[in-house]
Amino acid sequence: MAPIISEGYPFIFGCAVLGVVLGLSWHPYVAAIPFVLMLYFCYFFRNPKRHIERDDSVVLSPADGTVTDIVPLETDEFVKEPCNKVVIFMSVFNVHVNRSPIQGQIKLQKYFCGRFRPAYKDTVGFENEHHVLGIENDRIRISVKQIAGILARRIVSYVTLDDKLQQGELYGMIKFGSCLEVVMPKNVEIMVEKGQKVTGGQTILGRIKD
Repeated sequence: MAPIISEGYPFIFGCAVLGVVLGLSWHPYVAAIPFVLMLYFCYFFRNPKRHIERDDSVVLSPADGTVTDIVPLETDEFVKEPCNKVVIFMSVFNVHVNRSPIQGQIKLQKYFCGRFRPAYKDTVGFENEHHVLGIENDRIRISVKQIAGILARRIVSYVTLDDKLQQGELYGMIKFGSCLEVVMPKNVEIMVEKGQKVTGGQTILGRIKD
């Protein structure tokens, strides 16, 4: 897997070209601005190599970020039973690629083109652009929602309905600040707390209770 995902190339190369043009036509100092932006885009679209310890008894974090809320729900469109929702906020400094929390098959996929409110607002999961996957295996059904933030303008998905995902496998990203919601049934014991930093594909969000 490349250290920088392909969605970043237009931003990186665009800044590099702009820096060369400004440096040659105007002043070398002016070229420093697009070159600094180019370095930031290399940083933002990074895809660090991760060692994924696959375990069908746990639900892994789909993203790097901070747990901002843990909410009990009476039901969910896909889970269809009492469940808990874990909300993860990703700042513009976090890794923004998203990974499957469990091994399973995509049984639900929905995309909603909405508004662009700040990702920390309570209602963004309903109002903002978002993309929902329902993933199922022999032990569990969960849903994962990518939600665009105030700066984000595109949710990227690499998968489609009926695709099979390995635990920790990349399935998409959100550009420039966003959050994710992971909905798990009540028989999954929550292993994180509000305010905790999590790492995609490594931090355990929940453990299935037999």
